[in-house]
Amino acid sequence: MEYIKKILAFALPYKKYAFLNIISNVFQAIFNVLSLIAVGPLLNVLFKNTERVHTAPVWSGWFGIKDFLMQTMNYQFTQQIETNGMQGALLLVIVLIIVLFLLKNIFAYSALYFITFLRNGVVKDIRNAMYKKVLDLPLSFFSEKRKGDILARMTSDVGNVEWSFLRLIEMLVREPLTIIISLISMLVISVKLTIFMFIFLPFAGGIIAFIGKKLKAQSDAVQIENGHFLSQIEESLTGLRVIKGFNAEEQKQNQFESITGTLFTKVNKMLNRQNLSSPVSEFLGVLVIVAILFYGGKLVVSGEMEGATLIMFLLLAYSILQPVKQISNAVYSIKIGNASAERILTILETKNPIADTIDAIDKTNFENEIALENITFSYEEQVVLDDFSLTIPKGKIVALVGQSGSGKSTIANLLMRFYDVNTGALKMDGVNIKSIHKKALRGLMGIVTQDAILFNDTVRNNIALGMDKDVSLEAIQEACKIANAHDFIMALPKQYDTNIGDAGGKLSGGQKQRLSIARAVLKNPPIMILDEATSALDTESERLVQDALNKMMQNRTSVVIAHRLSTIQNADLIVVMQQGKIIEQGKHQELIAKDGAYKKLIDMQSFA
Repeated sequence: MEYIKKILAFALPYKKYAFLNIISNVFQAIFNVLSLIAVGPLLNVLFKNTERVHTAPVWSGWFGIKDFLMQTMNYQFTQQIETNGMQGALLLVIVLIIVLFLLKNIFAYSALYFITFLRNGVVKDIRNAMYKKVLDLPLSFFSEKRKGDILARMTSDVGNVEWSFLRLIEMLVREPLTIIISLISMLVISVKLTIFMFIFLPFAGGIIAFIGKKLKAQSDAVQIENGHFLSQIEESLTGLRVIKGFNAEEQKQNQFESITGTLFTKVNKMLNRQNLSSPVSEFLGVLVIVAILFYGGKLVVSGEMEGATLIMFLLLAYSILQPVKQISNAVYSIKIGNASAERILTILETKNPIADTIDAIDKTNFENEIALENITFSYEEQVVLDDFSLTIPKGKIVALVGQSGSGKSTIANLLMRFYDVNTGALKMDGVNIKSIHKKALRGLMGIVTQDAILFNDTVRNNIALGMDKDVSLEAIQEACKIANAHDFIMALPKQYDTNIGDAGGKLSGGQKQRLSIARAVLKNPPIMILDEATSALDTESERLVQDALNKMMQNRTSVVIAHRLSTIQNADLIVVMQQGKIIEQGKHQELIAKDGAYKKLIDMQSFA
């Protein structure tokens, strides 16, 4: 219940629907009990046991409520029998029962009607909150989590919370109220039988609690395995080309069958325990009814109770079985929902270590330089940058080169504040970037990565990502012309309104990269970060795009992470990195003249 209580906070915006649901459930419970009580007078009319009362009874206090109610009903039936005969009295009881059942079902529907808005509203808000949190959390969070696990939490875990949330609402209002009203009515009918029935209830409750003891742990295990299942699907769809290329279909199929086999076993255990709740609670209820029938039968035989009264009591007792059954099922579902709520709240309550400070500023321009001062950064226990210092003056092109793993891309991530440095400071115009709003900081930068990240949307919307809705098509087209993308876009079926599929799957690698470059060009930031931006292009496209990038980088601060060294020969400063440190820096010709690490890299690429 600890986590479900936190989830219930999402219901506050829909409290009017909760209130209307509660009111509907109250009336449903009342009319449900009244419809069963009305069977007593029907039996008395059929068995001709109705006592003739010719004088309206007088209220004598709550202690005499049973006699008052019975006398009132008998008085009304006496009036009806004397006016319309026994058939008229029978018709009156039948009409009364029909009306009571009709009202019960009307309020039952209205309760479900109102809870629909409450339940679906809570689900919508939880998913919105989770998606917002996913977008807010740092990249480091997702390097430790499987994508499938995140998907499982946003789908099946939220579904479990929805299901248990509905059960919880019913358990808190309708079912307990039905039980309370029924018990009050039963106490009015016979105190002895009611007390006798209570002897068996603790025994039944103990068995139900014993069955549901391990359900939460089983549910948690199922959701974890479900995350592995979704991750396997996601990875297989993403890497389908590689799987086929390496004839790994059988290997992946075996892995998938192993996961689904484990999931099959764990789900079966959980559902079998959960399904046990219904027959056990019903069987225990029948035992209680049989015990009441035995004891009540003795009261009828001894003349302490009428047969019709015993039948009415049994109906009320049986009417309690369904609410008790629902509550026992709700207890099980709440255990499942509590496990899922815990997994959901793990994401929602995760603190983002890369957060804006209270006094963060909105920096709108870049004036002087970016300074990396003695920064150290490590991922887990692996040191990536060690006491690294570098100054990037405004308007200059600074290129970072070196072997894979030397820390080049890490610098790009730190500049965009996707990660924070461990020690040292990264400053812009003398201001620590931790003191600048992340949105403002990233608004001053454009980035083109090695892997073109595109979305299942139109060309136009992919290029205008993050821009104002009123950005003109002309501006988009101009950016595409600079990125050498306009011509191939115009050849697409719907040109700029063409959907490019998942991750831009309908385009070639070079085309996707040119769209990424066009996106950065359209943003027109004062600082541009190019993380091996031309590595996916063919020779012709690389030449054309590099020419466009050179024009774009004029009078603009650019950080270029380069794999192909031929693309950065005109850089104002080339920084050669190795194992998180700077081993050489200077212009192209200066570094060539040094005949050091940069010259070796040039020679290796020339030889290749």
